[in-house]
Amino acid sequence: MKLGTVLHADVEKPVAVIDAQRLLDLRAAGLMLRDMVELVEAGDAGLEAVRAALADPKGRALIALDDVEMRCPIRPVQYRDCLVFEEHLINSFAQAEKMTGRPFAIPPVWYEQPIYYKGNRMSFIGDGQDVIWPSYAAHLDVELEMAIVIGKGGRDISAADAPAHIWGYTILNDVSARDAQMREMPGQLGPAKGKDFDTGNILGPWIVTADEIAHPVALDMELRVNGERWGGGNSRAMHHTFARIIEHVSASETLYPGEVIGSGTVGTGCGLETGRRLAPGDLFELEIDGIGVLRNRIVRP
Repeated sequence: MKLGTVLHADVEKPVAVIDAQRLLDLRAAGLMLRDMVELVEAGDAGLEAVRAALADPKGRALIALDDVEMRCPIRPVQYRDCLVFEEHLINSFAQAEKMTGRPFAIPPVWYEQPIYYKGNRMSFIGDGQDVIWPSYAAHLDVELEMAIVIGKGGRDISAADAPAHIWGYTILNDVSARDAQMREMPGQLGPAKGKDFDTGNILGPWIVTADEIAHPVALDMELRVNGERWGGGNSRAMHHTFARIIEHVSASETLYPGEVIGSGTVGTGCGLETGRRLAPGDLFELEIDGIGVLRNRIVRP
């Protein structure tokens, strides 16, 4: 199933996709949901209720896709972003050396365990919403990533058990202020303002439930800007799988339903790797097979 959140009749509503033209309003279909997090918390019973509603949709619950504005499909309970594509690191470090004059090398720990940071869960937007250029930055970039939504919570989860804790998959665009990032990273904390600004994180367009995607994931990923292909790859190139990521993150720390964890940027999935920069007005499209296309424009106030 594909699930998400839309703005319809001035109300944000959790929905399920019926086909290319129609959505099912889950509340109008009888599911008493506050938001998508509540559906995640409902576990298998919640998904079975959605499937039953899709099998027999009622007229008042149907919404035309043309009548909605997309929103972030889920407001993350917690947000972490990883760095698990080696090609992305190699390419980015080569460009960073040119920009800063400092040498960069992949540290041994990167190969030994997943590396991640906690980002701003409140800054997320959805498909079609504008990214607002932060006032302090001159160099903006996009990052093509896959993300998982945690369905079943837990602590000290083994890699073998981890796939059962994944509720769904979606596309993540981790918009980055590269000049701020290069300036602050020598301080050995963060990233901070290189990543944290309103509208700087994007999810969507939909969450595809985990039963529709085989684990470990091996999906083609592509980044386009103004219709031109900038790069991409396949999620099979992840050095650490999502199972290993969950195992590492959950060590002595409880994961909760509704948390979002990003993979990090696929190789050539950002402008930094190839020396390209965004300009105000650019339209970027991030596509992952089986999930969809996440489209947004960046605007300068």
